[in-house]
Amino acid sequence: MNAEAPHSLTPVAPPVAEETAGRVTRSAGVVSLAVMGSRLLGLVREQVFAALFGVGMHSDAFIAAFRIPNLLRDLFAEGALSAAFVSTFSQLIVTRGERAAWRLANLVLNGLLLLLTGVTLLGILLAPQIVRLIARGFEAIPGKMALTTEMTRLMFPFIILVAMAAVAMGILNSKDRFGIPASASTLFNIGSILGGVSFAYLLDPDFGPRAIVGWAIGTLIGGALQFLIQVPSLYRVGFRYEPIVSFRDEGVRQILRLMGPAVIGAAAVQVNVFVNTNFASYLGDGPVSWLNYAFRLMQFPIGVFGVAIGMATLPAVSRAAACGDLAEFRRTLAASLGLVFFLCLPSACGLAVLGEPIIRVIYERGRFTAFDTEQTAAALAFYAIGLAGYAAIKVLAPAFYALNDARTPMRISLISIATNYTFNALLVRQLGFGHRGLALSTSLVALFNFLALFALMRRKIGSLEGRRLLESFGKIALASGVMALVCVASLHTLEGHFGRSGLVGHLLTAFVPIGLGMLTFFLACWGLRVRELDMARMALRRLRW
Repeated sequence: MNAEAPHSLTPVAPPVAEETAGRVTRSAGVVSLAVMGSRLLGLVREQVFAALFGVGMHSDAFIAAFRIPNLLRDLFAEGALSAAFVSTFSQLIVTRGERAAWRLANLVLNGLLLLLTGVTLLGILLAPQIVRLIARGFEAIPGKMALTTEMTRLMFPFIILVAMAAVAMGILNSKDRFGIPASASTLFNIGSILGGVSFAYLLDPDFGPRAIVGWAIGTLIGGALQFLIQVPSLYRVGFRYEPIVSFRDEGVRQILRLMGPAVIGAAAVQVNVFVNTNFASYLGDGPVSWLNYAFRLMQFPIGVFGVAIGMATLPAVSRAAACGDLAEFRRTLAASLGLVFFLCLPSACGLAVLGEPIIRVIYERGRFTAFDTEQTAAALAFYAIGLAGYAAIKVLAPAFYALNDARTPMRISLISIATNYTFNALLVRQLGFGHRGLALSTSLVALFNFLALFALMRRKIGSLEGRRLLESFGKIALASGVMALVCVASLHTLEGHFGRSGLVGHLLTAFVPIGLGMLTFFLACWGLRVRELDMARMALRRLRW
C-alpha cells in the first residue's frame, strides 16, 4: 500500500477536465436514479408507518430502538467501512491486481461476520443499559422503556446484514457498477413494508400495541434482502467466496487503520442525531417522531444527490491517489462539490418553504394529525439550513480516506460532537426552542464540519478551484432564492383558492409550487450560465446503468 503523504503525489498527464467531471456526473446520475426510486419507496414506508402508528409512545419506542443498530450501521458499515474498503480495494486493484483484491474482499467479509456477531450478542445482552443511556426520559412513561428494549434486542442483528450489504456495494462500486448496489435499499423498503405489515397483523390483527414489534421484524427482513439482491452482481464481476480469515493481511490492516478514526469521522452527524434523541426523550411524546419524520425527508435529497455523488467520487479519487495524479484528484473533487451545491441548495430552499404542504400530502392521515404536520415542518425548516453542508461531507470525508488520512475527519468530528452538545444545551435547555433547537443544532454542526473539512483539504492538496466554486455557489444560491420566492407566492395563491383541506387541494398546494420552483431554478441557472447545469445536462444524455 502506498501510504505517501498527499502532498508528495506527483501530477501526471491529466485527462481533460470535462471528461473527469462527466464521468463522475454520469455515475452519480445512475446512483441518483436508483436511490430516488428507493427513497420514494422509503417515503411509502414512512407513510404506512405514520398511518398505522402515528406519533406517540409506540412510534417513539420503535424509532429510538432502531436508531441504536442504525447508528452502528453508519459507524461501522455504511460509513467507516464503506469509505475505508472502497479506497483500499480500488488502490489494491491498481497496485497488485484483481486476485489480491478478491482475496481482500473475502477476508473483510468473513472478518466482519465474526466481529459483528460478537457485537450483536453483546448488544442484545446490554440492551437495557444502552436504551437507558440514550433515552432515559422514556422511564417517565410506563411501558415505554421496556418496549424500546425489546425492539432493540430484536433489531440488533440488522447491523450484520447491512455490513455484508456495504461490502458488496463497495466491491461493485470499485468495479464501476453503481446501479444495482444503489437499488439495494429498494429491497430493504419492500421487505420492511410487506414483512412489517404482515407480522404486525399476525402479532396484533387490530394493529394495537404489539403490532409495532411486527414492524421491527419487517426491518430485519428488509436488511436481509438488501444484501441478497447484490449477490448475483458480485458473481458477474468475478467475486468468488472463500472461507478465509486473517487480521494480519496488509489490506485488512489498512482498512482497520482507516476505520479506527473513520468510525468517528464518517458518521459525526449521525452521532449528533443519536445524542439529540436523548435530549428529545425529555420533551414528552412527539418530538422524537417529529424529528425523525423531518430528518427522513431531508435524507431524500442527501441520498439522491449527496450520497450518490460521494459514491461515484470515491473510486475515482482513490484511483487518482494510487496513481499519484494530484491534478485529477483536485478536478474530480471540485466537480463533485459543485454538483452538490447545484442539487442541494435548491432542495434545501424547497424543503424550507414547502415543508408543510409536502408533509401534509405524505404523512397527514390516520393517526398523523395536522398538529403533527405543523411541528414536523418546523423541524424540517431548521434541518434544511444544513442540508448542503451535510451532503458535501459525504463527498469530502471519504476523499481524505483516499489519501490514507482518516485522522483529519476524526478530529473535526470530535470537535463537532462537543459543539453539538453545547448547541443542544443552549438552544433546548436554556432558550427553550424544543425540538426546533435540536434540528438547528444538527444543521449548524453539519455546516461547521463542511467548512472545516474544506479548509483542511485545501491546505492538504493546494488549490481546490475555490474561486470557481465560490462563483458557482453564489449563482446557485441566487437562483435558489428566486425559486423560493416563486414557491412561496404560488403556495399562498393556491391556498387562497383551495384552502388546506381536501385531497385535490393538498396535491395542488404541494406539487404545483414544486414544479414552478424547479422550472424557475433551471431557467435562472441557464440565465446565470451556471457551469454545473451544463455538466448535468450532458451527463443525462450519456447515462449508463
